[in-house]
Amino acid sequence: YFVKVAWAWTFWLLLPFIAVTTYQFAESKFLYGPTKSILMVLQRLSALLVGTAVWYVCTGLFVYIENLTGMCSTSGKLSEPHRLYATKQECHQDNGIWNSFDISGHCFLLSYCALMIVEEVAVLEGLSIDQNSKLHVVINGLFVSLCFLTMIWVFMFLCTALYFHNFSQKLLGVLIGLSAWYGTYRFWYLKPFSPGLPLPNIPLSAKKYSYSR
Repeated sequence: YFVKVAWAWTFWLLLPFIAVTTYQFAESKFLYGPTKSILMVLQRLSALLVGTAVWYVCTGLFVYIENLTGMCSTSGKLSEPHRLYATKQECHQDNGIWNSFDISGHCFLLSYCALMIVEEVAVLEGLSIDQNSKLHVVINGLFVSLCFLTMIWVFMFLCTALYFHNFSQKLLGVLIGLSAWYGTYRFWYLKPFSPGLPLPNIPLSAKKYSYSR
């Protein structure tokens, strides 16, 4: 159940982190005023709306494929007429077993959430804050929470890889998660009309170096 609402946990931790760090970044690095800084915050927060759309579309697609490719096995009596089931829910209502191609939504969502968190916390590489300020304590608290959440996602990804789905279903789920991350942070967010990257004034090569340190 914790993984089923993984996007909600990720969303509500990234929301204040992106808002606070982007505002501080805009003021300290770009020397923006309050109005322009708030606009930059709203632009960066739209990445969460993109993530929500990715989650909604992909999970809906997975359910559609699961229903489209499924067949229901029931233990009904031979004298009873054979019933056709359109969805897994209908099959389960009659205590049946739904056999289908079930793309791993957990592998997709956990990989996508973990990569998105790693991308967003990279803003700390270019942020300068007084260590004695309350803002420093708030940002550190959010950063530690996001790191802890990422550890949980990696652990649950390992559990999913060991105990659930078959190899092709897990592989396809991961590939879709990687594609969603690459399509946004490595392609679309480099364009002018997009939520933009967390570090708009630092080259991509420098970001990659910061991750490896």
